[in-house]
Amino acid sequence: MSIALNVITGFLGSGKTTLLKRLLRDETMGDTALLINEFGDVGIDHLLVEEVAPDTVLLPSGCVCCSIRGELRDALAGLLERRARGEIPAFRRVILETTGLADPAPILATLANDPHLRGRFHIGLVVTLVDATHWALQERLHPEWMAQVAAADRLLISKTDVVTDEQQRALRARLQAINPAPVLDTAEVHGGDQLLLGEGLRSIEPANEVSRWQLHRVQSTSARHGDAQVCCLTFERPLDWVVFGVWLSMLLRCHGERILRVKGLLNVNNSQAPVVIHGVQHCLHAPVHLPAWPDEDRTSRLVFILRGLDADRLRRSFDVFTQRLSPVANGAAA
Repeated sequence: MSIALNVITGFLGSGKTTLLKRLLRDETMGDTALLINEFGDVGIDHLLVEEVAPDTVLLPSGCVCCSIRGELRDALAGLLERRARGEIPAFRRVILETTGLADPAPILATLANDPHLRGRFHIGLVVTLVDATHWALQERLHPEWMAQVAAADRLLISKTDVVTDEQQRALRARLQAINPAPVLDTAEVHGGDQLLLGEGLRSIEPANEVSRWQLHRVQSTSARHGDAQVCCLTFERPLDWVVFGVWLSMLLRCHGERILRVKGLLNVNNSQAPVVIHGVQHCLHAPVHLPAWPDEDRTSRLVFILRGLDADRLRRSFDVFTQRLSPVANGAAA
């Protein structure tokens, strides 16, 4: 059984260190391996009990904490080797804390594209922290902020105690307009299980998670938010799975850096239940087959978060491609 890799990201000063300190004290995190850039950056010295391997310590909760001094691939492979040799306790999940300027996409691509890691690890949840006091400036000046927000499965707002209720509502509205993921206040997170509830999202996508993306199910419209554009495509008739897959793969290969996120609930021909897809930039995860539709609506819908890519052009490319290659999709309508 593969191990979930959960990613905690967020811009500089967003509160990742504070969140990690809280998680590391949680007894439910005892079967977790935490990968961070440097121990000193997280300030957990007072929590350490013993060194169990080079660059690795065991915390009171039983969580194994390791520093990354090279490539992510080597760090993950090293964890597996140490566990196999009995040098560190067994773990069933990994949490990776990124630097404040990191784009999550290369991390996801590492798991998807590396033959040694694929099958041993899978992406769990991407958790993004957002600074309630500086988010507007960060959005305006740093494209990494938008990439982090777009990639999130969970959005956590920090420093809400120093902003007004009106400012909080404005931030939440902004985040939900960009990415309809669950939004929590960091003060509401009291343990790792609460934060990572549903960490198998990409393998057992529940209907209530799908329904959040259905909020964008408007008739072929799009909306701009800063330098990003949210675009929703809908299709009334079943899609030809092979043709659709070729189109989406080509789209991500050619324009992946401009597609911050894609998520879809699809009605595929010859299938009685929907297929859910997830993608971040060039990386497209394995499709998930749900056991049943969340409601009576059988419309396929794709939600894109785009940067520098025209939504109308996106739709036209799909229409042209399917009209030439698939009679099934010829009648698809937005």
